[in-house]
Amino acid sequence: MSVNPADSDIYGSLYGTPEMRELFSDSASLQFMLEVEAALARAEAKAGLVPATVADSITAAARVENLNLTRIAESTRNIGYPIVGVVNELRRLAGEEASRYIHLGATTQDILDTALVVQMRQALEYIRRDVLAVARALADGAVRYRDTPMAGRTHLQQAVPISFGFKCAGWAGPLPAHLERLDQASQRMQVIQFGGAAGTLASLGADGPAVAEFLADELHLGVPDIPWHTARDRFAEIAGVLALICGTLSKFAFDIALLMQTEIAEVSEPHEAYRGASSTMPQKRNPIASEYVIACTRGVHALARVMLSAMTQDHERATGPWQSERLALPQCFVLTAGALAHARAIAEGMIVDTARMRRNLDAGGGLIMAEAIATELTSAIGRAAAHEAVAHACDRAISENRPLSEVLRADAALRLHLADKAIDRLTDPARYLGASRVFVDRVVARIRALA
Repeated sequence: MSVNPADSDIYGSLYGTPEMRELFSDSASLQFMLEVEAALARAEAKAGLVPATVADSITAAARVENLNLTRIAESTRNIGYPIVGVVNELRRLAGEEASRYIHLGATTQDILDTALVVQMRQALEYIRRDVLAVARALADGAVRYRDTPMAGRTHLQQAVPISFGFKCAGWAGPLPAHLERLDQASQRMQVIQFGGAAGTLASLGADGPAVAEFLADELHLGVPDIPWHTARDRFAEIAGVLALICGTLSKFAFDIALLMQTEIAEVSEPHEAYRGASSTMPQKRNPIASEYVIACTRGVHALARVMLSAMTQDHERATGPWQSERLALPQCFVLTAGALAHARAIAEGMIVDTARMRRNLDAGGGLIMAEAIATELTSAIGRAAAHEAVAHACDRAISENRPLSEVLRADAALRLHLADKAIDRLTDPARYLGASRVFVDRVVARIRALA
């Protein structure tokens, strides 16, 4: 049983992905710690502080399947961190000579932070891959429905016509910027943490900076200007970018859920038997994927605040804020992966009912074209008068339950400026899509240029 549904055997597929959960599992996390310890031994061998044969022995022993996890768990309960237990196990496995050199010059946080950096590097590759997949799927939809008219809605009411391609492009539009943010934040994050007891590397003397360089090289990471034990901006930035990605996904999901409403029914999630079913209402096809995108997003947004608050740390080693990051950051990744998986499934398989879109456009009796008509009249009678005249015509159409075109044709004053052909043209939603094509093409071109 799991307290967190993202780690549950029952709920896990709704709140995350097996791939991301495995990456942040106990065994994977311990393996990353072992890899950092082994890399440190090799780095210190390059610096002449550790015999090369000893570094080889440590590297060979640094396999999670060799560890006694019960001992590590007991040590962690007692000490508060797993590193002492991990180091003791590594000493047991690597042999007596090697045990003298394991963890030389490092502190617990050096190993945990650096291991988390390596872990997150892989996690961010998963996130980037899925963001790009969602962007490409939505770009394909933007192209396919570039000229398909539908109702644009503001304040949940029909406003003016748009194309469904324009709507897809709007959903996809922020994603290239998110990929750029992701790449930049990832680059800033990919540095080692290696400062020893209080960040000065004093126990290694003059060799400290060289060991840091060798360690970074072993792990394919950068070297920061100064150890960052209590400067947590890198991790907080990653959480913030994940929160932004989820925010964009949840806007997409919320729109899909609204478009799936029975009274609208223009777009729906891909369907399979019993997907989104009700335990009592056989007809239901609930927007279940969209609901979990929104749920995962709310979790990430809450956890991002934890990461921001964890930046307020005391002196050279934090008493609590650093520990709280462990509650938040892995969950941010798992929940973001879950949101992306659902969003990708929707984007790649959504069912679009173009005929329903047209019926909904027509359902308002042409009222959605009021702006177009008022704009046409502006050159003849001025903007204020045109707005007032069309508003009056709309009121009549609503109160008398008549098409707007019929009301316009019956209005003698407006007929002076609106011929039948003009009324036919001005009440055709497909002719009032503005620069939708231009905007679609821009977004699609940007996404297709992404690597």
